[in-house]
Amino acid sequence: MQQDNAVFGEMLAADADAIVRDWLAEVSSAGGSTASVTSQADARNLSAALVRGLRAGGDMNRLDQPAWEPVRDVLEQLSSSRAAQGASAGDTSQFVLALKRPLFARLKGRLDSESTLDAMWSITTLVDKMAQATVSSYQRAREEVIARQQQELLELSTPVVKLWDGVLAVPMIGTLDSSRTQLVMESLLQRIVDTASELAIIDITGVPTVDTLVAQHLLKTVTAIRLMGADCIISGVRPQIAQTIVHLGIDLQGIVTKASLADALSLALRRVGYTVSRAAKA
Repeated sequence: MQQDNAVFGEMLAADADAIVRDWLAEVSSAGGSTASVTSQADARNLSAALVRGLRAGGDMNRLDQPAWEPVRDVLEQLSSSRAAQGASAGDTSQFVLALKRPLFARLKGRLDSESTLDAMWSITTLVDKMAQATVSSYQRAREEVIARQQQELLELSTPVVKLWDGVLAVPMIGTLDSSRTQLVMESLLQRIVDTASELAIIDITGVPTVDTLVAQHLLKTVTAIRLMGADCIISGVRPQIAQTIVHLGIDLQGIVTKASLADALSLALRRVGYTVSRAAKA
């Protein structure tokens, strides 16, 4: 093992630039890309940093050792960069695996046949572990991207709209779950404070179904609004939803409901003291 590490470190120290050059050439010849997801300069810089990190000389069977921390950092940076720009996990790991050929080529003539095979096995083990590490890092990076996008979609799908002075509305579209209810509640309560609104309309026209859980979420939101000193109207109660609520035995007593957003707005305006009338024809 010590001999393998010594030979490995010697190769990297003597031919680092050539190894990086041959590595990138191998990626291109194998049908991979160093430019589609990162620039040529970025790919070269990451490859050079990885080769420098490999000179640490740790146990080639244990990538989790402290000696390999620079290597792990570069692999995480590579995976995160490619995940953010749309490359697949396979492309990312293939990029790392392409390092094998330049390393194997430089083993020729350095050791006898048996020692060369041992060194090739050690290098293969290390590079394979590096490729596996990129897949794990890639997965974590993609999960972070997906979580961020889901949060952004939630925020976009639950806007709090000021319809009139003292009247706010939240048009709900899609399934209403716990996390979304919490986001709606926080946004709506803050807007009530900011605008000193007296009424909030929750429009569920775009909610496909209402079950016991959805009804509970709505009741919690209404309760929180009332605790802020405002009142609430639920609009968009279609015949199917009305029948479902009755069959489920959900108690909405004390909560004003309307079939359409227009009806809810008309009631809200009357409650805050406005009278809307049609202009007389000339």
